[in-house]
Amino acid sequence: METVLITGASRGIGLELTRQFLDRGYHVISTYRGSLADKLSTLNQNENLNCYELEVTNEKSILRLSEDLGDQTIDILINNAGITGPEKQSLETIDVQGWLDTFLINSIAPLLVSQALLSNFKRAVNPRILTISSQMGALSRERKGMFAYRSSKSAVNKVMQILSLELRDQGISVCPVHPGWVKTDMGGSGADITVEESARGIVDLAIRLTIENSGKFFTWEGSEHDW
Repeated sequence: METVLITGASRGIGLELTRQFLDRGYHVISTYRGSLADKLSTLNQNENLNCYELEVTNEKSILRLSEDLGDQTIDILINNAGITGPEKQSLETIDVQGWLDTFLINSIAPLLVSQALLSNFKRAVNPRILTISSQMGALSRERKGMFAYRSSKSAVNKVMQILSLELRDQGISVCPVHPGWVKTDMGGSGADITVEESARGIVDLAIRLTIENSGKFFTWEGSEHDW
């Protein structure tokens, strides 16, 4: 039985990823911020699920998680925790502190979490790191507005590309993933796909990912996305 660790799992895509991995017989470690949400608490009754509180922007919190896991093998890490960013992120009104906070959560935290779990990955036969990004961060797409969110996703794409090169010799696959425009609190009710569809595609991608595909930018459907 493989073990998958999912950050930001108390709602949205993270919660659905937890549910679907459990349904497929995986051991799941899900992290949450603050108090344990009702839906995740219900899933926590499953003997194959362990939940840990984690603040992905706090190095002490990340270290505590690493210490709690000990020598637990981690086969798959899904860096799912993320935010849209501040309300003011247009050319006319930019919330600079909010922009910095967005970078900390969306761009820097995935690397910090991945770094902290390296010893756990090394115990796995086919270790994989997937980070939920967005095509809104693709330089190949020209769109206006959302400075903080778009730039943070562009940054995490590059961070994951570099990490894939750093970890290739250790056999650890690393890929950013565009989850689609999903009907969540973040995506809104007018989005293209359901959270179930997005999570199903991400789970399928995570299961079949190998070192040969490391360093690529994928969509939730498993196709390669332009950078």
